[in-house]
Amino acid sequence: MDELEASELWRHQLKMPQHITDIDISVNHAEEKQLRKLGFTQIHVDLNSDTGGNPVYLWYKTSDCPAITRIQFSFTDEMREGLVTEGYHKVDKNLNNGNSGSAIYLWFFKGCTDYDVPVVELDVSTDAQSDAMKVQPLWERSACDLNRRAGGKWIYLWMKRERQTYISDITATTDTSLDSSLFRQGYTRMDEHTNRDAGGTFVFLWYRRTTDSQKAIRDLQVSTDGESEESFQNQNYQQVELDLNQGTKGSPVYLWFKTEECSKAPIKMVSLLLDTNAVEPYMNAGVEVIEKNLNNAGCKEFLCFN
Repeated sequence: MDELEASELWRHQLKMPQHITDIDISVNHAEEKQLRKLGFTQIHVDLNSDTGGNPVYLWYKTSDCPAITRIQFSFTDEMREGLVTEGYHKVDKNLNNGNSGSAIYLWFFKGCTDYDVPVVELDVSTDAQSDAMKVQPLWERSACDLNRRAGGKWIYLWMKRERQTYISDITATTDTSLDSSLFRQGYTRMDEHTNRDAGGTFVFLWYRRTTDSQKAIRDLQVSTDGESEESFQNQNYQQVELDLNQGTKGSPVYLWFKTEECSKAPIKMVSLLLDTNAVEPYMNAGVEVIEKNLNNAGCKEFLCFN
């Protein structure tokens, strides 16, 4: 190859950004060896940490092929139905392999709508401090604890996007028959329900992204009684009409949002905190944590956003 050809190749490579185009999971040494041979990069965090289960590792591959734009998790058969219908690819390896936790599966999607922005980097947090420190521009956090019900560390997947996105829409569901429609419309499901351990129906929050900051939600609030509901109505907040405590003995809990709030920055990330030890580190990192329990009949859950 002469100098001119090398220069042209270098310029071509600069124009072709590397996105994450494939994800896999290893549950034994043989699979680790095979994925390494296939050119995958390993994230050196055991997703079964402190559970007594088999070592489980996340792997990814980058290229200039069509990029992964959405990542979801399932831990019930019902959660998988909409993903299958909408063509999400399932990595058929249980992330809680060898322990008694929830059978968790990772799914990914390569979309090309206005709501799909390529994922360019992945990382994993394993404690409250590292979790809070990952709240940075371009990064997005999954709400699913990858050690769910396994008794180990709180482990969360983080995704970095090619461009900054903002939260433009938020809603909630109890009926999984709506999942495929929401996935098709570009929504991401927060893969932990707000009634965990409360005995009620599975209530999931959903959000949709935009690259246009002018279309972004700028504030979120939670009401846990009639007085706060009236207050948010009077302040022109919009209500997510579904009770996040539906089907439990707890009092109604509602989420409220506002897009026309000039004094506040557009929201870039929204997620759930179930690890109560993470609340203080998140607040110290400048993240808004609404200290009103979304699940007042079960496991404590707090909404956070940045």
